[in-house]
Amino acid sequence: MKFSVLIFGLLLFVNCKKPTIQTVVLPENLRTTVAANGGNVEVIAQADKVNFYTVTFFRNNDSTVIQTNDGIADYTYTQSGTYRIKSRAHTTFSDFIEKNDTVSVNADSLLNQGFSTPLSYPNMTLVWNDEFDGNSLSSDWTYDIGNGNWGWGNNELEYYRTDNATVENGLLTITAKQESFGGQNYTSSRIKTQGLKSFKYGRIDIRAKMPFGQGIWPALWMLGDNISSVSWPACGEIDIMEMVGGTTTDKTVHGTAHWADQTGQRVQSGASNTLTSGRLNDEFHVFSIVWDTNSIRWYRDNIEYHVLNTTPADLAEFDERFFFIFNVAVGGNWPGNPDATTVFPQKMIVDYVRVFQQ
Repeated sequence: MKFSVLIFGLLLFVNCKKPTIQTVVLPENLRTTVAANGGNVEVIAQADKVNFYTVTFFRNNDSTVIQTNDGIADYTYTQSGTYRIKSRAHTTFSDFIEKNDTVSVNADSLLNQGFSTPLSYPNMTLVWNDEFDGNSLSSDWTYDIGNGNWGWGNNELEYYRTDNATVENGLLTITAKQESFGGQNYTSSRIKTQGLKSFKYGRIDIRAKMPFGQGIWPALWMLGDNISSVSWPACGEIDIMEMVGGTTTDKTVHGTAHWADQTGQRVQSGASNTLTSGRLNDEFHVFSIVWDTNSIRWYRDNIEYHVLNTTPADLAEFDERFFFIFNVAVGGNWPGNPDATTVFPQKMIVDYVRVFQQ
């Protein structure tokens, strides 16, 4: 009995011991550098005893949070103004120190960065264009929604929504975000002119600024109007511009055509063009094709880098009408998945699309 009482007393003594409280060491000496170049804003945050950073870019009633290990984050504003930026140095997600900055942005100068093309060409007429004026897409566009079949046939990881495509300040912006929606971990937008506007032959110019990063796959492309009746690839596909994001590939544009041969098998022809320095995200570039009864020619900033002879009978798809598709995919068979180096959100910004015909 005495033995039992002794044990009970020991248990009471043990249970009455105060729990150990672990002290969290907060980061120290947070300093930031904020630089604006047109609509592009870059933040460099530095601190001592830090595990990671978050940078929040505020815009009206909205905000975008970027998590970064090295303290470097950038964001593109498409409207001029003064904006607040909040930088945090974290020990854990809930333990941090923060610093607030403001930055003045002249987004109008964003349009002046990079290459541009004229509104007219000799012996050609501008038959259709979208300069993305106003505050919403015109009635010439509609949306693809969801994740398609098998990730749009490419094992893509995003869910396409209408919310991720915005128009303001003369620019179309398609934003890829890391967020859970519709059973996917990423969202983006995919817009098209199917059933509304389609074209056969001409010169097509698209001025755009690309996103960047591993697993990011922007595309400006076209499909044959008859896809609903003959399916792909028999309808034909013209990829005016594709970019496969990554550290060494953010500077390369791909131009490709896909079609079905006489046995129904997919055939493709394409080539690529690489910037001598920088990446396609640094400024605007113009991606073009010149398409006639004999050939399709691909250009980046008026530099021709691929020609396809379309006169063989197997390529009769390219004597039909095609509609536009603009999208930013996340992941997929070609780019692979995003990784720890990928920064979200990512934006493809389009200034204009123009179609000229003889």
